[in-house]
Amino acid sequence: MDWSAELATDIAKARRGDRDAFQSLVEQHSRAVFRLAWRMTGNESDAQDIVQETFLRAWKQMGRFDGRASLGTWLHRICANCSLDHIRARKRKQETMVPSDDADNTNDRMANVPHHGPSPERLAQSSEITAMLLPALEELSDMERTAFVMRHYEGLPIEEISRALGVESGAAKHSVFRAVQKLRRALEPAMSGSR
Repeated sequence: MDWSAELATDIAKARRGDRDAFQSLVEQHSRAVFRLAWRMTGNESDAQDIVQETFLRAWKQMGRFDGRASLGTWLHRICANCSLDHIRARKRKQETMVPSDDADNTNDRMANVPHHGPSPERLAQSSEITAMLLPALEELSDMERTAFVMRHYEGLPIEEISRALGVESGAAKHSVFRAVQKLRRALEPAMSGSR
C-alpha cells in the first residue's frame, strides 16, 4: 500500500473513532503543527500545549473532517486558531499584570526557534533587528500574523493559507502583504542604521 492510500485509510478509520489510526495521524503531523505553534507563540512550552490542544480539538472534530482540504491544511487551521486563542489570552493576562524584570528575555525567544525554512537570524541582519522582530510580529493583527508565519516561516502557498484561514486567496495574499509592509516599517530604523 502506498503512503497516500495508507493516509486515506488512517483518516477514514480515525473518522470512525479508531484511536490507533488517529495516533498514526498525530505522529505524521505533530512536527509541522509544533513548528507552526512555536512560530506563532515564540515559546516552546506554549507550543507544546497548543499541539496538545490542536490534536484534542482534531480528535473531537474528526467526524466532521470532510476532506475538502488536506488533513495537514485542516490541522494548520486548528493550530492557528489555538495559537491565536493562546496569544489573545496571554495579551489579556499581560494587560492585567505588572511588568517583570524578565522583560529583557522575551526578545530572545525567536532566536532558538527550530526551523526548516528561513530563520529569524537570516531575516534579521543584526541583533537589533532580531530584538525588534518579535514585538513587531505581536503588533500585527491576528490574520496578518498567522498568514505571515504560514507563508514566510512555513513556506505554505497562498491557496493553502487561504483554506487554512477560511478566507479567499486574495484576502490571504493581502494579509501577507500588509504584514510585510508593517514589519518593514517597524524594522526600518534598524535596517537604515545597518547600511
